[in-house]
Amino acid sequence: MDLTTYRERIDAIDHEILRLFKERMQTVAEIGRYKTEHNLPILSQSREREILQRVGNDAGEELSSYARILFSTLLDLSRAYQQGLKGSDSQLAHSISEAIDKTPKVFPRSGSIACQGIDGAYSQLACDKVFPQGDITYVRSFDAVFQAVEQGLCQYGILPIENSSYGTVSAVYDLMRNHHFYIVRSVKLQVNHVLLSQRGSSLTDITEVFSHDQAIGQCSAFFKQNKHIKVTLCENTAVAARMVAESKRRDIAAISSRHCAELYGLEVLADNVQNSDHNYTRFIVISKQMAIYPGADRISIMVSVPHKPGALYRLMAKFSVLGVNLLKLESRPIPGRDFEFMFYLDFEGSLHNPDIARLLADMAAGPDLFVFLGSYSE
Repeated sequence: MDLTTYRERIDAIDHEILRLFKERMQTVAEIGRYKTEHNLPILSQSREREILQRVGNDAGEELSSYARILFSTLLDLSRAYQQGLKGSDSQLAHSISEAIDKTPKVFPRSGSIACQGIDGAYSQLACDKVFPQGDITYVRSFDAVFQAVEQGLCQYGILPIENSSYGTVSAVYDLMRNHHFYIVRSVKLQVNHVLLSQRGSSLTDITEVFSHDQAIGQCSAFFKQNKHIKVTLCENTAVAARMVAESKRRDIAAISSRHCAELYGLEVLADNVQNSDHNYTRFIVISKQMAIYPGADRISIMVSVPHKPGALYRLMAKFSVLGVNLLKLESRPIPGRDFEFMFYLDFEGSLHNPDIARLLADMAAGPDLFVFLGSYSE
């Protein structure tokens, strides 16, 4: 046979597969209606395990794993279809609907905001960008930002989440699972680091530089060129600048913002010491209450998946089926559970889209941990 004949055979087989797929989904719909009428959960793990075991055995050794992947996808589609027929009548759906109704039409320009660091910190600059008339409360740590919001001490908190050249701010992601909060806005801030010292110092005088570990990482090329300089980490770039200002030593410097030079009376020894001129840090604004402002087009969730083959693939398949664009996938280890991870996902989508609402309802109804972190714009 030639290639054309083989392709004709494939087309005929695909036609039959599609016919049987439609028949299967019709039956799935009938089962879904039965479960709804009898108040039964959509997911039956024992039934799914039974199906996958059977098809794996029936497919034979060579095709067993392929058959299991195929039917795992079919089962995901079936559950999503049943959830769609059932609708999004869940606690999450009610909470989202209520938040949309109660949220003002315009994002506020003022409010009380918890911010890690001191005057001159990049978090403060991001805060000023989002809340031009905001009242900032400075706290010592990222954890304290979460606590201030959770305890109602501040309406909002602002936290760095990732940098375009140095990656994720892992400390913030590690804290997310310990606190209850919602993301209501995100903002990107261009970060241009400068080397600051006492007036009258020169670069050749500097033997030690203070800064935050993220800033140090973003300026790694500078330190490769100046290997004699000792690096000392600080809790914040602005704290580093203040330490240099208060020390009166001429042999130390800080990597901070240019704004810190003005605040603390320091001299700029070197400008733009970051590795890339296109250096941006993304910040999130968190709130104790869910708020979904008009134009929200980004959704963040936190999920765990079973520690078994294909689990992450099945999670990704849910987004692929709907053509949803994933913007970020971050994994962090779960303390006390060997090689198990929490996944943080950002994806494009509007909560007014029925497909997105059904996707969230499907994941919320699953057996694994699911946390809706917010829907917002940048």
